[in-house]
Amino acid sequence: MTVSATAAPSLRVRLLVLTAGLIAVSIAAGGAQSLPHVHLVATGGTISNRDGGRLTAEELARSMPGLDKVATLTYEQFANVASSQLTMQQWLNLARRVNELLAGDKALAGVVVTSGTDTLEETAFFLHLTVRDSRPVVIVGSMRNPSTLGYEGAANLMEGVRVAAEPQARDKGALVVLNDEINSARDVQKTDALRLQTFRSREYGQLGVVDRDRVVFFRAPLQRHTAKSEFDMSSVTQLPRVDVVMVYQDAPGDLIKAAVDGGAKGIVLASAGAGATSGTQNEGIDYAVQKGVFVVTSTRTGSGRIAPPRAEATGESPAGTTPTPAQQKRRQFSIAAEDHAPLKARILLMLALTKTKDRADIQRMFSEY
Repeated sequence: MTVSATAAPSLRVRLLVLTAGLIAVSIAAGGAQSLPHVHLVATGGTISNRDGGRLTAEELARSMPGLDKVATLTYEQFANVASSQLTMQQWLNLARRVNELLAGDKALAGVVVTSGTDTLEETAFFLHLTVRDSRPVVIVGSMRNPSTLGYEGAANLMEGVRVAAEPQARDKGALVVLNDEINSARDVQKTDALRLQTFRSREYGQLGVVDRDRVVFFRAPLQRHTAKSEFDMSSVTQLPRVDVVMVYQDAPGDLIKAAVDGGAKGIVLASAGAGATSGTQNEGIDYAVQKGVFVVTSTRTGSGRIAPPRAEATGESPAGTTPTPAQQKRRQFSIAAEDHAPLKARILLMLALTKTKDRADIQRMFSEY
């Protein structure tokens, strides 16, 4: 079915029924069939949140001048909410949808996902681990809404489309593109509540930039992701609950107990420094491991690596002595987060627990991803 676009007479609008029963619209200039095909999946966020109502996927697609020179774009509305309102079930559905899109169209260059920035780094890392394809999945958003002077959403979206269409973006996992910068979903963190340059990979640095003339990559992540990931969400119906507990002076252990009693299958400790916990939390940690709950130690500092623990850190007894049952139990359920930030460690543990309850195997995953 082909109809003319009244708002842009030079464009052709083609309605396509996709396999999930959703409607997508393709925007392309006449004679632009050789352009790379990029698909947009809109989930909402500040990039859509104008006064009086949210922009739709179609309105976002039409906000990019010069798109017809960059890519053939199809799009769909997956959700239209703040990023913090996305549920774990929607995460699962989103991962399945992106995998479905890539598997169903081998000519598709890449996928762009819009997201609110508050939890964008979490959604991006989840896709980084669960989209099993080498083609780029690019997550974009904006810090200013469409009703604000200086709204940068259209520019970020256009740059996201350019990156998704770029052949060199393959095999780099999920990519976060805002403010002319490309960061790996594995490393990136939101570092400022308001500034446009909020997304940073700290000491690792950005993967590349989106400049006026071309997309430039400087490095690529070496850890496992996307096409090399072992996490298949096609048959997963529910993600296990994992909670993050902050370590601070005199922090009580009853918060850990409450999380376990509430159904947590894993606890991530955002520890002080290189793994220190409050002495008052030990009772809660012991309670968790006795219940068979894995405890992952990460750092709250924002960077740095927590190595797999030495014998004394895991509660093992010195050489020549026999560990107590409590020491053995803690060793059995203790995981080092490596360099994963607490929020990323939570996501990786949730996915790990869909596959195994073996401590050594989970530790391997934290070392490889």
